[in-house]
Amino acid sequence: MATSQKTGEIFAVKSAELYRAEFLKREERILSMLDCPQIIKYIGSDTTNENGELMYNLFMEYVSGGTLTEAIQEQNGKLDEFSIKSYTGEILRGLNYLHSNGLVHCDIKGRNILIAENGAKIADLGCAKWMDEVSSINDSARISGTPVYMAPEVARGEEQGCPADIWALGCTIIEMATGRAPWSDGDDAVSVLYRIAFSGEVPEFPSFLSENAKDFLSKCLERDPKERWNTNQLLKHPFVDEFNSKQFKESKMISPVSILDQDFWDSMEEVIETPRNVTAASSSISVFEKLRKISSPIEPNWECDDDWITIRNENCQESLNFSGEDIEFTTLSDEPTTAPTSGSDSVYNDDEDKVEFSGRFDFENDEVPFNFFDYNFSSNSSSRFKGNLSSKTCY
Repeated sequence: MATSQKTGEIFAVKSAELYRAEFLKREERILSMLDCPQIIKYIGSDTTNENGELMYNLFMEYVSGGTLTEAIQEQNGKLDEFSIKSYTGEILRGLNYLHSNGLVHCDIKGRNILIAENGAKIADLGCAKWMDEVSSINDSARISGTPVYMAPEVARGEEQGCPADIWALGCTIIEMATGRAPWSDGDDAVSVLYRIAFSGEVPEFPSFLSENAKDFLSKCLERDPKERWNTNQLLKHPFVDEFNSKQFKESKMISPVSILDQDFWDSMEEVIETPRNVTAASSSISVFEKLRKISSPIEPNWECDDDWITIRNENCQESLNFSGEDIEFTTLSDEPTTAPTSGSDSVYNDDEDKVEFSGRFDFENDEVPFNFFDYNFSSNSSSRFKGNLSSKTCY
């Protein structure tokens, strides 16, 4: 947080070292063009010198209610259906605004939803992409987001468009109802991604939800992205159509104005690369230690995903060798399976006596792009694999 010297009001600050603030600057360019009550408000930015280190700072409105994940935890791990309906309606309105203006968020989840006095607000657009950037996943448009919230087509490396945000919304509803992300019973990241991509399963619907809520979830968690409902359709669904956002009391807090002067705003317009049709307006544990933990027999805690995805180490490369250890995969049907691809060199061979499965997943998170893992597994059965897994950061 920071305080305006002129008004004394507080606002949120997101900072990164200037030399690797590419994603933060991208988030600023996107936020500066948005004006929606259900999306966090952009205020400004500046560069500061902190102990000889140049830091890039992004200023946004301060929301005192914390994240949706924190709100769930405060309610003993799950929300009642009225609260789920309320927050779902707010998130859906924010997504409708983004999608209508050509943006895909790419990382919808409880930790990226902030709770204000007048409802939920979508935050953290560091992974957001324009629709013309996500028509196919390649080196210039890598997978972004959090694995357990990824849609099947994203896990397969095919596409990360607006339908992927809808799938993530469905996963977030399950998080609100259960206090846990879907697929939390998975043994490790690789098997979870494989299960999402190829098993044909959808997350289990919480039994206590109403039939309207379950039907809404079924529209969000349709495995075929072409059959998945869009935001306009979902806004007319009985589950949220009956909800009146005015039931939230109006917020009494006014976001502070920027402390930056007008000359800076004139120059900011020159930074925006291509005009869009939008209304103007650290972790100390290495990724390998965390991968080691989630690959152990102990059930992983997916709630800490923000910690093990964010990497702030200098350029480095390490490897994890899983040779000799069995990794469980969900046994699939005898139907032919398409190989997952995301980046390069993905191979899937299914002989009578041997199965080989390899590929590469590239992930981006806020300021730091990095290669999440390369994998190469082989097996003499369809459900137990041996192989190796490696990962490296890349700036």
